[in-house]
Amino acid sequence: MKHIVVIGGGIAGLSAAYYIQKHSLAAGNSIRLTVLEAEARWGGKILTERVGGFVIEGGPDTFLATKPWGVALCNELGLGERLHGTNPHQKNTYVLHKGRLQPLPDGLALMIPTNIRAILQSRLLSLPQKARMGMDFLLPARPIDGDESLGSFVSRRLGRAAYENLIEPLMSGIYAGDGDALSLASTFPYLRDLETRHGSLARGALEMQRSMRRRMTPDGRTAPGSRSAFLTPTTGLAELVEAIIAYLARSGVDLRQNTIATRLERGGTGFVVEIEQGACLEAEAVILAAPAYASGSLLASLDSSLAEVLRSIPYVSTATVSLAYQMTDVPRPLDGYGYVIPRREGRRALACTWTSTKFPHRAPAECALLRVFIGRAGQENSIPWEKTGLLEIARQEMALTLGIMAEPLLSRVFVWERAMPQYNLGHPEKLARIEAILREYPGLAVAGNGYRGIGIPDCIHSGELAAGKILASEF
Repeated sequence: MKHIVVIGGGIAGLSAAYYIQKHSLAAGNSIRLTVLEAEARWGGKILTERVGGFVIEGGPDTFLATKPWGVALCNELGLGERLHGTNPHQKNTYVLHKGRLQPLPDGLALMIPTNIRAILQSRLLSLPQKARMGMDFLLPARPIDGDESLGSFVSRRLGRAAYENLIEPLMSGIYAGDGDALSLASTFPYLRDLETRHGSLARGALEMQRSMRRRMTPDGRTAPGSRSAFLTPTTGLAELVEAIIAYLARSGVDLRQNTIATRLERGGTGFVVEIEQGACLEAEAVILAAPAYASGSLLASLDSSLAEVLRSIPYVSTATVSLAYQMTDVPRPLDGYGYVIPRREGRRALACTWTSTKFPHRAPAECALLRVFIGRAGQENSIPWEKTGLLEIARQEMALTLGIMAEPLLSRVFVWERAMPQYNLGHPEKLARIEAILREYPGLAVAGNGYRGIGIPDCIHSGELAAGKILASEF
């Protein structure tokens, strides 16, 4: 009976294990499957606390519905009817600008402004800066000549002010990165496509909007049957992890927590996985679903070239701080999903989600649940990473921006050390190198957020692809 080992019990590793087990059982193939997780819990960056009527997410709180892999897996696990969209009645998003919250202009499609009236009315840009944005309709497309940073590209098309005040804070909310270092090809490749196909970002985004409207059903839903751009299970994303673990346990998978893999070597049947406790596991195939740098360390003696390129992918540490208040202690109406903070504002927080507005079912009706995001590329050294310091940063942010001076009813601090991969310039070349080396190892695959997408659907897809490679190989 062939043995497959998955190293890493985050959503990528659990998805890889799920698809291996599912397809093996369907095909009538007998395999042994072992999943190793270094921590005492499953889920990686998915961590949900349910306490006192609150649903508190330590990591991501939703997943993107337009990427199909998250919805598909939820449906397979019987969670489809438990998925909630964001509040459709309070959809405002704000940008902190010169210390005050200003509405994000309507008509942002794929992060590109398309509503001219909304841009003209916005206080986020001066009149000359708005005129510079309009040059996008006139500037010729630049011939493709290698990669370009996101910051350089957007500044070239829309002007530096539009990048710093509109695009950069939205991008930071996704990647916690430095847009002047991030690879356009690895983060937002469709922007280059809009430029080359339509000669203008705004013109291309408008065309995509028209195309979407043509696909709308008579009741105003995008075919087929979408509900919201972002979805989450009723009691938090941990439902997804719990459902996968239940399936794997029922089907006989060997699930091991508190088990640290230390080395991967060639073995008689394929590979030998050394474990910190001194034991070894022999396996015909291995999926590395740990962070890229951790996978690189495991591979150091097996393939130094692969280890080097994996360890060269940089990561940024981040944190989230959730705070709950009596609604009467919040002087400002929480009339939207929250706000983002441009780098130029100099704050140590990068965003704040008004969770109890975004998802009303996650807090009691008389309470406000807020979540502050801390940490981005280039600012890590200015942040105290212990929980007391992070809580103080969050409370200062609440006081400065929202005027909240009261003691919170509860607080939760989650620190994610080296959790957010940075797809900087050169990332596509690193991926090509990783794929070329892995072709020499049919029984070895990698999965996770370090490669081709950081969101939950991307991680699920990476696990599915890794499972597919292993099952299609001869081990």
